[in-house]
Amino acid sequence: MAITVRAVEYFYTRVQNETSQAYELLSQLASEDINVLAFSAVPFGPNHVELTIFPEDAAKFKALAAKARWIITGPQHAILIQGDDRLGTLAEIHHKLREADVRSYASTGVTDGRGGYGYVIYTKEGDHLRAEQVLSA
Repeated sequence: MAITVRAVEYFYTRVQNETSQAYELLSQLASEDINVLAFSAVPFGPNHVELTIFPEDAAKFKALAAKARWIITGPQHAILIQGDDRLGTLAEIHHKLREADVRSYASTGVTDGRGGYGYVIYTKEGDHLRAEQVLSA
């Protein structure tokens, strides 16, 4: 199974529940040449959305966030896994993490429709480096 595994930093912010909010944030990232490795938007209460951003360059992201006066939380740490999609891959990943006593509390994955997948695993702080080591072996 060909996979790449890396520890990544992510940040989140909460915005008003308007479709333009995510668009504006993502547009600003693109205009500043900040590549986004992963992104999610989920409801937070009745009137807000929590945007989670995984920038490739955390320093550039933090500088833009300060300049734009975004209220961000982070960095937090997660594991980004990309590889060849096959039946049982996610189970194998979680088996390795369980055997290494890595504490994960959430994950999100998607296939690309061409035989590959991307998978983000949120680990308890401090477990991300061990998870990267275990899954890279």
